[in-house]
Amino acid sequence: MKRAKPYLTRNMSWSPREEPPTVVIVSSLLLIIALFVTVTIAEAESETASTSHDDALLLLRFKQFHVSSDPRGFLSDWLPHAPSPCAWRGVTCSPEPRRVTAIDLAGADLSGTLHLPTLTSLPSLSTLLLRGNSFSAFNLSVSPFCSLQTLDLSLNNFSGKFPFANLTPCNRLAYLNLSNNLITAGLGPGPGSGLSLAQLDLSRNLVSDVNLLVSALASSALVYLNFSDNRLAGQLSGSLVSRSANLSTLDLSYNLLSGSVPPQLVNDAVRVLDFSFNNFSRLDFASCGSLTRLSFSRNALSGDEFPRGLSSCDRLEVLDLSRNEFVAEIPGEILRSLRSLKSLFLDRNKFSGEIPSELGSLCGSLVELDLSENKLSGELPLSFVNCSSLRSLNLARNYLSGNFLVSVVSKLQSLEYLNAAFNNLTGQVPLSLVNLKRLRVLDLSSNRLNGNVPSFFCPSELEKLILAGNYFSGTVPSQLGDCKNLRTVDFSFNSLNGSIPWEVWALPNLSDLIMWANNLTGEIPEGICVKGGNLETLILNNNFISGSIPKSIANCTNMIWVSLASNRLTGTIPSGIGKLNALAILQLGNNSLSGRIPPEIGKCGKLIWLDLNSNNLTGNIPFELADQAGLVIPGKVSGKQFAFVRNEGGTSCRGAGGLVEFEDIRTERLEGFPMVHSCPLTRIYSGWTVYTFSSNGSMIYLDLSYNLLSGTIPGNMGGMAYLQVLNLGHNRLSGNIPDSFGGLKAIGVLDLSHNSLNGSIPGSLESLSFLSDLDVSNNNLTGSIPSGGQLTTFPASRYENNSGLCGLPLPSCSALKNRSVGVGGWKKKQPVAAGVVIGLLCFLLFALGLVLALYRVRKSQRKEEIREKYIESLPTSGSSSWKLSSFPEPLSINVATFEKPLRKLTFAHLLEATNGFSAESLIGSGGFGEVYKAKLKDGCVVAIKKLIHVTGQGDR
Repeated sequence: MKRAKPYLTRNMSWSPREEPPTVVIVSSLLLIIALFVTVTIAEAESETASTSHDDALLLLRFKQFHVSSDPRGFLSDWLPHAPSPCAWRGVTCSPEPRRVTAIDLAGADLSGTLHLPTLTSLPSLSTLLLRGNSFSAFNLSVSPFCSLQTLDLSLNNFSGKFPFANLTPCNRLAYLNLSNNLITAGLGPGPGSGLSLAQLDLSRNLVSDVNLLVSALASSALVYLNFSDNRLAGQLSGSLVSRSANLSTLDLSYNLLSGSVPPQLVNDAVRVLDFSFNNFSRLDFASCGSLTRLSFSRNALSGDEFPRGLSSCDRLEVLDLSRNEFVAEIPGEILRSLRSLKSLFLDRNKFSGEIPSELGSLCGSLVELDLSENKLSGELPLSFVNCSSLRSLNLARNYLSGNFLVSVVSKLQSLEYLNAAFNNLTGQVPLSLVNLKRLRVLDLSSNRLNGNVPSFFCPSELEKLILAGNYFSGTVPSQLGDCKNLRTVDFSFNSLNGSIPWEVWALPNLSDLIMWANNLTGEIPEGICVKGGNLETLILNNNFISGSIPKSIANCTNMIWVSLASNRLTGTIPSGIGKLNALAILQLGNNSLSGRIPPEIGKCGKLIWLDLNSNNLTGNIPFELADQAGLVIPGKVSGKQFAFVRNEGGTSCRGAGGLVEFEDIRTERLEGFPMVHSCPLTRIYSGWTVYTFSSNGSMIYLDLSYNLLSGTIPGNMGGMAYLQVLNLGHNRLSGNIPDSFGGLKAIGVLDLSHNSLNGSIPGSLESLSFLSDLDVSNNNLTGSIPSGGQLTTFPASRYENNSGLCGLPLPSCSALKNRSVGVGGWKKKQPVAAGVVIGLLCFLLFALGLVLALYRVRKSQRKEEIREKYIESLPTSGSSSWKLSSFPEPLSINVATFEKPLRKLTFAHLLEATNGFSAESLIGSGGFGEVYKAKLKDGCVVAIKKLIHVTGQGDR
């Protein structure tokens, strides 16, 4: 305690006990004022505490009575004894008085009842964000005192009709987000009646009622309207108009709308218009003075009806007319007036002719130009030399030729992205491209370029260098190691030789190294993914690479696709591959690898494709390979373009086929590739990888054929419910075929041939409805072939060389037993005369049958001549090509019906019965088979599974 200072009392002239009258009066006044202030503050604090307490009670009531589950503990600090709700998670209060003004429960994953009456009773609540919860019940009435301005109910489970009229007491509500629900229509009056919304988002619902759109457009205050990704269908009324003079953004994309866009729908206020992914066939405007962004991609604009009204949209900055059906020349005279245009997308149409020089007049503002996937010819006009702002130029998949890379492109100093793939460019890559100092992506794949791979780009900012599908020769230049930003290098399908330089392997950011189908030699160095980048794709198949697979591959933790097939690799498969958690595709087939299959591979939780065929692998098949069955989750390989060359030549082909990366290769180059012709019968599939499961998947392809594997087949393989191809043929496996194989519900190809399997064929295989190719030949199987399902529809060759196997399509089991009984004694007891009589009768019957057969053949030939004329007019299914002439003899397919026994029909019969295997007759598909409904001439309706073998190049 501080001592009192002496001089404060020493100079006083009065006693401390005797105060002067003036001091007493002043002290009294000060005391009264202090008491008044204290009382006022206490009353204010009491009132604030009372209001905060009222808000807290409402929030606690919502938590206690309407939230049934809070898995993330989002509301864990909403407690009754807390001093103020303003400190609770997700709650915001005003400064003074302390009232709740905003509640943000977005992403809380709450479940229970969304009870708006409770929350809107908060008198100062202006913002309520409930996005991303899991409410299962809804009370969407609101308090009469609702003061909401912003309401976000997106990403919940609301379904059915939404009662917009319930929100009318919220007369200040301006922003309403209902996206990502299951709303189908409005209940009662729509949002344009009683509400003064400025923004309404109904995207990603199931709205099919166009009247809801009409009602929304009736709102006079509307600025933003989003109905994208719904089920609006049909034509919009030509008189449809927005009553809002301030409507700035209108998004109707990803619906099923057709016909013409109502011309009055777009007024001078609209700035952003997105009608992409519909079926509109006509686009015109009454006015578009403020329009800055127009997306009309993926519609049905066709012919030469280019929207001429665009010429008046002089403020347009982004124009997307891609993926329509334009067939005329690009209308340069219309587009040249768009002086503000920054991005122009005309890709994936059928524009023909040359690129108009008028487009060069846009160079003052143009930043992005995409003319890819058309039928354009000629060169890029010289007028583009002035496009100093152009950063992205996509001219891929046209018929462009000439020297425009030198005369025009090399002068575009701002260019960062250049794609001229799939054109008719010839010669060497021009040296003048070195002037493009900002270039990050260069794609010149699938042209007719030759010479050496250019190395003059480095050092530079280049990130992707794609030169696949050309005719480059020589070696891979080590100077590429100076391009430190390189992430993707694709030189596949050229004629390169020598080894891949260490400088390339050591690139610090390298993620994709793709050089398949060359003549590369050398080894894959130890140290990859240690001193270089963390690879994602390593595709070097069909080369002459030798040595062993480096153990350092275990460090490539980002790896999703490894293809080293068809090389000269030796040694063992590194067990460290099991550490690659992102690995989806592993192809090591057609090498000289030895040792055991590492069981650690079974730890790869995203592995869907494993091909180890045609090696010298020994030991048992690890049961661990099926450990992830039912647990595999989709990986990053989704969306990759591929081609699968399926071998259909039986035992004359090694392995089930080969998967190749196909993004930058012409189809005709692949068709001429020796890999395609290594088997007498092949079929080529091409497309993009798409997962058919979400979290419970399995491998879809497993080929261990042509090895030295022994032991039994692991029974847990039957748990691979998504497996489509299983090839274990040409090994030394023994034991029974697991009965659990009945669980391979998606299996299309099952090859167990050329092993030492015994026992019977499990009856569970009868349930494999998508099985289109089965081969169990050359084993020690016994017993009857199960007669159900597809098993009796395969040719006898698929069951041959199993001495104890019988039943269709092999001889019956009774015939097999009779053959084992001696018949010599029976013959000795019969009179010789009886034998002669029987012989004569057989000869007469044979002669009569021959005459009848010749008559029927001649009669059927006449019918076939008529039928062939009909067949030539039949449509084809999908992209398949049906050629009867490709078969040396009429193709017959066994058809099973419920009413009648097995029958045989010609391929011509089936073409007629299925209308040429048309899409209308398709009733199911899976794995490697398609099922069609066919009505035969006798009125029977049967199901036909298409198991057609094609020759040479196959069908795509």
